Amino acid sequence: MKLRWLAVCLLCVRCVAQSQMNMGGPVGTFKQNVLRHSASGTSLDPDSSTPPMLVRMSGRWMEMLHGQAIVVEQQQTGPRGHDKFFSVNWVMGMAQRSTAHGQWTFVSMLSLEPATITGRYYPELFQQGETAFGKPIVDGQHPHDLFMELAALYDQNLGERGVATLYAAVVGDPALGPVAFPHRASAESDPLAPLAHHLQDSTHIAYDVLTGGLTWGWARIEASGFHGREPGENRWTIYQGAVDSWSTRLTAALARDWIAQYSVGRLTSPEALHPQEDILRQTASVAMHYAWTSTELDATAVWGRNHTIGTDVNANGYLFEAETRLRARQSLWTRMENDDRTTDLLGALSPPEETVVGRVQAYTGGYAHRIWHSDWSAVELGAQGTLYETPERLLPFYGPHPVGVAALLHWRIGH
Repeated sequence: MKLRWLAVCLLCVRCVAQSQMNMGGPVGTFKQNVLRHSASGTSLDPDSSTPPMLVRMSGRWMEMLHGQAIVVEQQQTGPRGHDKFFSVNWVMGMAQRSTAHGQWTFVSMLSLEPATITGRYYPELFQQGETAFGKPIVDGQHPHDLFMELAALYDQNLGERGVATLYAAVVGDPALGPVAFPHRASAESDPLAPLAHHLQDSTHIAYDVLTGGLTWGWARIEASGFHGREPGENRWTIYQGAVDSWSTRLTAALARDWIAQYSVGRLTSPEALHPQEDILRQTASVAMHYAWTSTELDATAVWGRNHTIGTDVNANGYLFEAETRLRARQSLWTRMENDDRTTDLLGALSPPEETVVGRVQAYTGGYAHRIWHSDWSAVELGAQGTLYETPERLLPFYGPHPVGVAALLHWRIGH
């Protein structure tokens, strides 16, 4: 079954590349932005954004493909630093067809990270969330699932400025948080997950998702029901569960180059390590895209907050990231974070109830140069480094200023 899905995925890449018509580009209106569904779930980039994408027509169907793979050699200093060679990757195929009154969209997003990240996680200092071999992942990030999204959408036209959307997914992204980090243009070249991933956008892989949305003019309101438990350790399968969690999101196109969202959701027992804990999550974000003659800039600012219901425990995460592409040949990027960390990082000394132990700062900078390209893809070679500021309570475990560095080989579909 796994080999069959891989063969279909590779065949899709080959066929679309051979019959490419054009790349994804900016749209003229907020409604058109909603209808292109170029990000995960129903989340939105700015209207002027230009996601790298291959597009072709097949009869009455428009078929799209985009994705990337980054090969990483990661090394870290300090008492908890580790080294590892791994790859993060995903590919997303879509098919759209217009009808007399609306539009159908079918989405499939796959990742081979269960095979390209050994040991069930890659090293990332101060990262936490989910489990590996029955133990909490500490200073590491879990791989994405083989099936990241399997979804269908129907958009019903409501005049020139409005559209009603229904999104149903066996695996998908409910209306909670910004565009998930693997799909943000501002984080395109950074292979590492944000430290605040589980405070901001970790629901981008959720199960049994149903979302309804209404767009009018420059605003969009959505509500979702979904299964709140995070994916299990078997990243090759599809999990299922009761629709026990909910979220709602308001998105506004502040201008053609800007988009903002605020969302809130109640997650029922999201973590296997703390099954008795329910979470109230709030997120807010602003993203922008701006293009000059030969330069493009994407930037995102995100705030996320988890409140453990029935307690006074609150964990906040703040993120700013940006990426600049110069003449499509060079990329420069940065990420800055200020995030609460919890007692899970204490390992065996961790108490049974999770609480906040301090706030860590992380400052990342990276550069990559294009070394090869074709009509439908490009390869870049680069590197990045991250400097961490350790909170006082965690100094005995990490030291004051641990560092992470990584060499990167980045292959992208589209350019």
